Amino acid sequence: SIIADFDLKTDPNMDLILLQSREQLASGQLPPEVNNYGVQIRKSPTAPLMLIGLYSPRGTRDAKFLANYAYINLVDPIGRSYGVGQTQVFGAGQYAMRLWVKPDELAKLGITVTDITNAIQAQNTVNPAGQVGGEPAPANQQFTYTLLAQGRLTSPEQFGEIVIREAPNGGIVRVKDVARVELGAQNYSIAGRLNGKPSAIIPVYQLPGSNAVQTVDGVRKLMAQMKQRFPEDVDYAISLDQTRPVTEGMKEIVETLVIALALVILVVYLFLQDWRATMIPMLAVPVSLVGTFILFPVFGFSINTLSMLGMVLAIGLVVDDAIVVVEGVQRHIEEGLEPKDAARKAMQELAGPVVGIALVLASVFVPTAFIPGITGRLYQQFALTIAISVILSAFNALTLSPALSGLLLRKPEPGHKRRGLLGKLFGAFNRYWERTTHGFVRWSDVVIKKGAFVLVLLAVCGAAAVLLALRLPSSFLPDEDQGYVYVSMQLPVASSMERTDAAARQVEQILANTPGVEYTTTVIGFNLLSFAQTTYNGFFFVTLKPWDDRKGREDQYQAIKDRLNRELGRLPVGTVFSFAPPAIPGVGTSGGFQMVLEDRAGKDVKFLADNLDKFLAAARRRPEIGQITTTFLPSVPQRFIQVDRDKVLKQGVALSDVYRTIQAYMGGLFINYFNDFGRTWQVYVEAEASYRADTGNLPEFYVRNSQGQAVPLSAVAHFETRTGPEFTLRYNEYRGAQLNGGA
Repeated sequence: SIIADFDLKTDPNMDLILLQSREQLASGQLPPEVNNYGVQIRKSPTAPLMLIGLYSPRGTRDAKFLANYAYINLVDPIGRSYGVGQTQVFGAGQYAMRLWVKPDELAKLGITVTDITNAIQAQNTVNPAGQVGGEPAPANQQFTYTLLAQGRLTSPEQFGEIVIREAPNGGIVRVKDVARVELGAQNYSIAGRLNGKPSAIIPVYQLPGSNAVQTVDGVRKLMAQMKQRFPEDVDYAISLDQTRPVTEGMKEIVETLVIALALVILVVYLFLQDWRATMIPMLAVPVSLVGTFILFPVFGFSINTLSMLGMVLAIGLVVDDAIVVVEGVQRHIEEGLEPKDAARKAMQELAGPVVGIALVLASVFVPTAFIPGITGRLYQQFALTIAISVILSAFNALTLSPALSGLLLRKPEPGHKRRGLLGKLFGAFNRYWERTTHGFVRWSDVVIKKGAFVLVLLAVCGAAAVLLALRLPSSFLPDEDQGYVYVSMQLPVASSMERTDAAARQVEQILANTPGVEYTTTVIGFNLLSFAQTTYNGFFFVTLKPWDDRKGREDQYQAIKDRLNRELGRLPVGTVFSFAPPAIPGVGTSGGFQMVLEDRAGKDVKFLADNLDKFLAAARRRPEIGQITTTFLPSVPQRFIQVDRDKVLKQGVALSDVYRTIQAYMGGLFINYFNDFGRTWQVYVEAEASYRADTGNLPEFYVRNSQGQAVPLSAVAHFETRTGPEFTLRYNEYRGAQLNGGA
């Protein structure tokens, strides 16, 4: 797979179009094997937005059924839902017609892989037949009938009846005579489980530019509708939802917003001591905030945690201009002017200061909108939300506030004195405030006269600021409790799927016994860090219980992660550790940092491996680096089949037949397609498992030479033991090694 990252300033739709045009330029150079699978280009981030686990509560449905039910009935509807960029299935693999052959039995009958593939390609075809009485038709033709013929085969029984050849004794050799035919899976290298049960795991990736919360809500509603049509003993669970911390955070922000608004009302009323005067600044708050929301689409913003945090701070700022206007109008009313005349005179005096206040406040926040990169994007919405609200509050202060002041404010009645509880409260507050003001003035006089004392106080404040800065997290974005954690498992290289599956069950047992864990989604044969499918890797999405259910100290995020690392580190199966997800979904695949060491000299794998070891050793000596790992494995045990081309020519064997036979027996050979369940599936031929268990069966693999004689592959090829990387990472065209780490 190829991952292309674009600059934040570009249009994702145009990026997709340009990428597709570049892919078309290279499509003519792709091997036919690649075109058999096809090339798909999609917009999506690297990590899934949510995970849907399809499982059988009573265990009557196997993993193959669950995976293909998801392929047939769920993947496409979910992919059409709003905001979904990509969906796939981690599970038993798509349906495929599997022909499991025994090479020694084929050799006895003198049949080769080429004979089987030719027979299937000839007899599993699409056969349009035409019409009976179709135009141009003879005169008086009264009816026209569609002519049907046997098309592609649909069942294992039909494939078993395919004729391979006629036997010397006059009999017929069919596929079922030399192969076990079954409706199997296209890929057996990935398995999925949910809380230890065989499952089909559906990762849902967000479309760039869409709203994550709306996307998840849409998928949840769709799954609730689809569940009504589920077959018996099939259910689903949303095992991972990356928007859960966002929605919880928005609830807390809304609560904070309400509290902040109530405090502002209380403070304004306490100082102005008049409900009419208090109403004017309070009306400015919703006008400014709603006006800010209206301008969000102009700047490409959405209502999210960043913009809502900006709103919380803006509440205290948007009332300032209105308070200045109200106090100015009140002063002129107390001097004897009518409210409307007082409003006019106050605005003649205050228009300039109000504009000045707004511009000064905006000048503090607007420059942050021009910070480049992802850091600028983080500050941009927060800062511009405040700046827009401040500018709108100034506009309100110049228009709405004086108009309301002229309508609502009244002249105080002569000799009127507030009585009752409010009168006592305001009287006590006014006396306290007057004493505080006088005390502040006296303290200011002392400070002005004692310059040395001020310098000492300033130094103490500076030292305190430095100490606080050292104690605060200094990373780009600190790790937070997002409600889930990742666990990566790597066994010794070249370990089998069976061995990895057994190790994964040990990890699942630890996760199931860990307090605070709600769901464990297991994907065996896949590593999210490297995006590689290898038999010795496993990955776990560990979803924690809701925050309200994790009040204890041992249920907190860091405590759970530390406990997991302690217990997982004791497992003798390999390297197993937990780590935090990225602080921002879609920005990388893990928390901490990620980098690539490039081989720009273009040398061999050993050169990159040697320099990687030196780099890791130096990095681990750095005190600020807590851990650092790599996904680059340069010494995976491998078997290389060495074909002697001279012997191939002397034996009269086609070199393509040699490699085709090896691929068919050891890796599976794609032949063509068949139709079932309203879909198109693939047909494969492959040797039975016992013939692929080791390299000792090479003498039983035969090819036919130009004289029609059977030649064992052991006569022209042999196996060699080698080591090398199982997959290669290229970053900006250079071979590289990916590094993941944290403080």
